This record gives sequence, structure tokens and C-alpha cells, in this order.
Amino acid sequence: MWKNVIPISAVFRAGPDLPFSQPAMTALQIWLLAIRPRTLSISLVPVMVGSALAWAETRLFAWLTLLATLVGALLIQIGTNLHNDAADFERGADTAQRLGPRRVSAEGWLQPGQVRRAAHLSFSGAFLAGLYLVWLGGWPIVLLGLVSLAAAYAYTGGPRPVAYTPLGELFVFVFFGLVAVSGSFYLQTLQWSWNALLLGAAVGLPAAAVLLINNYRDLDTDRHAGKHTLAVVFGRPAIRYLYAALLLLAPFTTLPLLTQDLGGVLLVLPWLSLVAAFFLIRRLWYTRIDKRLNRLLAQTAQWQLLFGTLLSMALTL
Repeated sequence: MWKNVIPISAVFRAGPDLPFSQPAMTALQIWLLAIRPRTLSISLVPVMVGSALAWAETRLFAWLTLLATLVGALLIQIGTNLHNDAADFERGADTAQRLGPRRVSAEGWLQPGQVRRAAHLSFSGAFLAGLYLVWLGGWPIVLLGLVSLAAAYAYTGGPRPVAYTPLGELFVFVFFGLVAVSGSFYLQTLQWSWNALLLGAAVGLPAAAVLLINNYRDLDTDRHAGKHTLAVVFGRPAIRYLYAALLLLAPFTTLPLLTQDLGGVLLVLPWLSLVAAFFLIRRLWYTRIDKRLNRLLAQTAQWQLLFGTLLSMALTL
């Protein structure tokens, strides 16, 4: 067993001893790598935006509801990431030729069964947080919660996982955009809003761009593994144009359509993020297909966080 690994629990225990060319990591570092913290913000941004919209439209806001919604959304994404780690390894999608960050199941740092149990724990935690939200929001939240948990499993589970089809980006757009913003707004106000769908689209588009960069980077190994992602189907040149569209459409096609004078002059704030968007688009066009794309993926998630933060500030201030 590793000398430097400290077990966290019976479930969160390090895998078998393996030779490393780098210093041994602690169990905490391994699990942090497994949950992919650099992109977890894509589940937090829609909750933040939906709650800010609730304040802007109705002057209703509850901190405990916000906290429970954030916890539930975060645990669903963590569970999805963990399940994806184990499932991709077992399906042979994560190989030594992969350019992305190292995956704990593929590296042998954790056994797939351990990672899958951790995913189930995350989904169970999301379910518990959802019980409080169901008490607040009633049957619509039951429906949204069950659909979200089923979709999280279907992303890499079952006989035909969503992640292995061209529908992955659409999945992210719907659940990390439309559903998450509308659900967060509803939990704060017990109302539905056309503006919530618009802002859900605004944050869902760059969230989809995060997955798009992931699939753009992994096109060659995904094709070999039998995946049919958008990148595999259409090729990298088309994906570069689509990436630019996802970032630029976020403000241009949604913010002008808001049905109330929300944010006033401060609504100019999210437009400031376009400067950074142009830099990211240019970087994609001139970055070679290598590990530098990992940095661009993280920066795309950071751009969505920047856009969502500026949008929330405009709505609340």
C-alpha cells in the first residue's frame, strides 16, 4: 500500500500499490482529482443566476433555499463525474493516449467499484437535499429532481449513454441551463418565468461549450472507443465555429429578450465578459491538439462563472 496515502473512510480508500513517476498523492488529492473541481462551477452558476432573477423580479430570496439548491446541484454534478470516471474506464474510453487530465479509475489509483459507490453516495446526498426542496416546492420539484437524477445516470450509464452520442452538449444545455435556472427561480418564488428560461439558455450555452472543448480534445480517442460525440460526427473545424457560437450567443440572443427592465443600466455588466470570450475563441483556433487544451477547458468554465457572476450582480444590485 502507498506510504503517503491516508484513508478517508471505508469507501474513500486508495487503490492498489502502483509505481509512480511523481510523489505519491494523499487520498484526499485523489478524490479531488476524481470529482473534477475545475468545472464544478457549471452547476453553481445557474443556481446563482436563478436566485438573483427571483430577487430582481419579486424581491423574494431565501438563503437556506439557495444553500440546499447549491448542495443538490453540486452533488449531482459530482456524482455524474464519478460515474463517468468509472464507466469510461470499463468501456475502454480512457486509454494511455488520452490528452485529458488523468482519471483515477484508468490510472488504477481507485477501483471502479469504489468510484461508483462514491457516485451513489453523491446522488444519495443530492436526494436528501432534494427532500427539503420538495417540501418547499411540491410536486414540480419532485419531477425535476427525479428527471435530473435519471439524466445524471443516463449520461454515462445504461446500454446507450448520452455521452457516447451527439446529444451530450444538448444534455448539458438543458440540465445545467434551462432546468437549473428555472428550478432555482421556482424554489425561491413558487412561480415560473419566461425570463428564467432565457437566462437558463444564457448560462447553458457556455456550459455546453465546456463539454464541447472536452470532446474536441478527445476526438481521436473517442472515435477509437466507439463514441459518436458532436466532435466525432462533424470534425474539429466545425466544432471551432460551434464553440465561438456558444460563447457569443449567450449574451447576444438572450439578454435583449428579457421581458422586464431587469438590472437597468447595470445589465451592461455581463457584456463585459465578451472581451475574454474573444480571447478564448482565438486561443481555440491557434492551440494545437495537445494537453494545452486542458487549460482552455478550465478557462471556458471560468468564463461561464465570470458571465454568470456579472449577470447576477446586474440583477441584484
